[in-house]
Amino acid sequence: MNVTGVFIYPIKSCRGIELKEAEVTPKGFAWDREFVIVDEKGKFITQRQYSQLAKVRVCIEKNDIALSLEDDSIQTFQFTPNLGGKQINVEIWRDRVVGIDQGDRVAQWLQLALNLKGDFRLVRYSPYRPRPVNPKYATRKDNSVSFADGYPFLLTNTASLDELNRRLEAAYDGNSQAVPMNRFRPNIVVDGDEPFAEDNWDAIQIGETIFDLVKPCDRCIIITTDQSNGKRNSLQEPLKTLSTFRRFSQAGILFGENMIPRNVGLVRVGDRVVSVTSNQ
Repeated sequence: MNVTGVFIYPIKSCRGIELKEAEVTPKGFAWDREFVIVDEKGKFITQRQYSQLAKVRVCIEKNDIALSLEDDSIQTFQFTPNLGGKQINVEIWRDRVVGIDQGDRVAQWLQLALNLKGDFRLVRYSPYRPRPVNPKYATRKDNSVSFADGYPFLLTNTASLDELNRRLEAAYDGNSQAVPMNRFRPNIVVDGDEPFAEDNWDAIQIGETIFDLVKPCDRCIIITTDQSNGKRNSLQEPLKTLSTFRRFSQAGILFGENMIPRNVGLVRVGDRVVSVTSNQ
């Protein structure tokens, strides 16, 4: 089994970037969910409420970040991330953290590009105020996470997607409702040969890095959103079909595994993936 995909999402819920390799840090891949858009009250926004976030392309260019829209309807905007801006209180799920405002110009571009009404701001993760992982699932007291939903890494398995797409085809008598893996916005994709084998993995090793699989990922309406244009699937697929065989009473509708790294390193496309025991 090998790594077939490596992805980061520098701005939470905006377009992802596919890489050949990425640096593993304690809080996730470098630049993954480093930024989040917040409303006037400091509450984070995602594709759950604003599916059009999927249309924002993000490109890292040396020390700068370039933003553009899929349809190129407005001019590309480039800014230099900073750690010296105004500190803003950010609400992300049950967490209350501090983010660093990235300025008026990028805020205005995002408001125009996404047709957002109100004072929405782009904030950066503060290295001075780490966000802790839920202690119920943490492997160490100092586990931290970026602006991801809750955990530093999300892993998915190609065999699991193949099984979902097989069921989608059967449900619609061969009229394809197949979805690509980008609907699930993973960080690491592996080419397993058994669907949902990841349910039973305690930990995996990729290169020199060991990851503990700590919690299955509960899926939501985002997986019904086309990640190229921000449009929702009118049939609520693939969430509807996924719920027929992956709904668990307490955990939700599951696809993919959340992970916490034990150590830093690099993950590369093509790296071998080995299942290891949790105490290894």
